[in-house]
Amino acid sequence: MSFLTRRKAIDTIGAVGETQRLHRTLGWPHLIGLGVGAIVGTGIYTLIGVGAERARPAVIIAFVVAGLVCVCAALAYAELATLMPVSGSAYTYSYAVIGEGVAWVIGWSLVLEYSVVCSAVAVGWSGYAVGFLLAAGIDVPLALAAGPHAGGIINLPAILIVAAVAGLLLVGTRESATLNMALVVLKIAALAAFVVLAMKAFDAGNFRPFMPYGFAAHEFDGQVRGVMAAAAIIFFAFYGFDAVSTAAEETKNPARDLTIGIIGSMVVCTLVYMAVAAAAIGAMPFMEFSRSGEPLAYVLRQLGHPGVATLIGAVADVALPTVILAFMFGQSRIFFVMARDRMLPERLGRVNAKGTPVAVTIGTAIVVSGIAGFFPLAEIAELANAGTLAAFVAVGLCLIVLRVRRPDLPRQFRAPMPWVVGLVAIFGCLYLFISLPAVTQGRFLIWNLIGAGVYLAYGARKSRLAGQ
Repeated sequence: MSFLTRRKAIDTIGAVGETQRLHRTLGWPHLIGLGVGAIVGTGIYTLIGVGAERARPAVIIAFVVAGLVCVCAALAYAELATLMPVSGSAYTYSYAVIGEGVAWVIGWSLVLEYSVVCSAVAVGWSGYAVGFLLAAGIDVPLALAAGPHAGGIINLPAILIVAAVAGLLLVGTRESATLNMALVVLKIAALAAFVVLAMKAFDAGNFRPFMPYGFAAHEFDGQVRGVMAAAAIIFFAFYGFDAVSTAAEETKNPARDLTIGIIGSMVVCTLVYMAVAAAAIGAMPFMEFSRSGEPLAYVLRQLGHPGVATLIGAVADVALPTVILAFMFGQSRIFFVMARDRMLPERLGRVNAKGTPVAVTIGTAIVVSGIAGFFPLAEIAELANAGTLAAFVAVGLCLIVLRVRRPDLPRQFRAPMPWVVGLVAIFGCLYLFISLPAVTQGRFLIWNLIGAGVYLAYGARKSRLAGQ
């Protein structure tokens, strides 16, 4: 079983052949755009309703809890990404610090996370797209607008948007990142408009009772409720900064740009989320918008701003795909690096003349489309959270282990209070994981059992380190 502890050498981790090397074309503005584009999306446009249903007004505390854990994880990511500026994110860090066995589990979990996130956002986008088209007088048949769980046959809009984003990624990395930046600005402007209009109807009475289900996750009326139950899914609204670390190998100045991109995107998004959550709950009792597929647009319509609500829906239609773009970008890079390490078929670890991994991008789009076409949003988001939490635990552990094992390594960015940051990331994520529904934990276990079989049958024997 020694193959489980094989480790990459940190000093040579970036040494790869020319046909397997990604091109450095991105600066820090692109990375902030990538981070904000990944973070601000379905989580605030759609899942705020799900969170409010689980925690009522205390969903604001759920945002704080999830945000605190993510800030610690972001600090750990910033240190490790600048120390090892190559693609692969938590998979690469685990491979160099802990060993091949853990690296495989994390890489396999990240493949799940990024694929399922793309699917969840595509489903969320579909809800806004159908609402926008209906307002414009176009009624999309239910059979083509929802999966079997919602009385339909297939969620065709979700599939179409995934195909469109995949096509954009195939055009080129820099071109995709530039368009992403423009859409991110549009998305933030729409949320700012929502806050301004909703705050005019602010009523403090909507915050009482503030925490009717308590702090811990527990079952109530057949549903898991409580602040931590909300945080376990609201967590979906915060992560995305880890997608920035997958672009390390395509960054012009990794030491500077990765730090700005990871920390900057988290700061911007935390401020935006708190403002939007407070405005939504203050403007209207949570039970009125919590079950809507487009809660922010719903709030504005009820406040007498149908035109702006339609505009918010239109912006969501245009800008939510930035999340799909960021995570599909990240997923293809994780898959690409695993193939480059021969943990998966090596032919998948090749790029075209523009530095784009074509085969992996197309394969990702097919899988994401299948999930988005047939599964519900909440279950998809929770499953994505499980994969992310595993990766964040690994990154927090890598931070601590490297500080002990290799304190001599030159670090372009040093996380403050590394033991506190690392332990909060580790135990905070573990607590969020046990707050997920048991069915989600079970699905995550099944996914990793399948992954273990793939690793033992292929990766353990074919790994680039197997012959060393």
